[in-house]
Amino acid sequence: MSLETLSVVPALPEEVAPGRPGPSGRSLIWRAWPGPRARISLAAVALVLTLWQLSGSLRWIDPLLLPPPSDIWVAAQELLQSGYRQTPLWQHVAISAGRAVAAFLVAIVVGVPLGLGMGRWPTLAAVFDPFVQFLRPLPKIALIPLVIVWFGIGEGAKFFLIFISSFLSIVVGAAAAAQGVSQARIRAAQTLGASPRQVFSHVLLPDALPGIFTSVRLSVGIGWTSLIAAEMVAANAGLGWMVINAGTYLRTDVVLLGIVLLGLTGYLFDALLLLAQRRLVPWAGRDA
Repeated sequence: MSLETLSVVPALPEEVAPGRPGPSGRSLIWRAWPGPRARISLAAVALVLTLWQLSGSLRWIDPLLLPPPSDIWVAAQELLQSGYRQTPLWQHVAISAGRAVAAFLVAIVVGVPLGLGMGRWPTLAAVFDPFVQFLRPLPKIALIPLVIVWFGIGEGAKFFLIFISSFLSIVVGAAAAAQGVSQARIRAAQTLGASPRQVFSHVLLPDALPGIFTSVRLSVGIGWTSLIAAEMVAANAGLGWMVINAGTYLRTDVVLLGIVLLGLTGYLFDALLLLAQRRLVPWAGRDA
């Protein structure tokens, strides 16, 4: 018995060449076609959009209160041509995405090792856990006055609000993932003479990675929702700022356009993380 036999990575099924029948007798091209669940989702979205459009066109709801998709599309074309408050629409999206990505990356780089350490060493958890559990449920908007005092009204304040929202959840998720690692595997690896570094790389990290990815996906969503609070700090561009500013002028079409763009950007972040998880952790969800 060797250390490699303790790996939590199960054997993956043999890949099937494109166009060749798979185990079910269907080609990969056919298998890539949207399944029943995807078709139901598309139908549900189409139905909601249709009813939404009818509610405005037939005046079921005042378009000022809930602009129909056609009005939002007109607003999108207008902002693509002339921008919003002298700033191009793509720049609003890029500014918000850049702020969020920078904060997410730092939160992951710092939060994952700290969380793994807290899950592995009870003493470390005892030191940091009270602070993490106190700050995690705290509404981050309550920190804005202090953040302005600490960091001013520049990008540092916005970065900190998004970072702290993501970081705390990542730490908790990584710690839980580390605690869920099979102690029998760890002890077996140590019995075989594995060094602490080998135990980490061959046993702890592969077993914890699926849970870490799940916590990162949830934390990125939480951090993204903090964007509007972050852009309340003396911003003059960004999707969150655009939504808040447009609301003061009753431009509900621009408000809803910003909400749609916020949702689509957040969905893109989650899709990219899910793709990375499938590439880097293909054994997630499989029996070890």
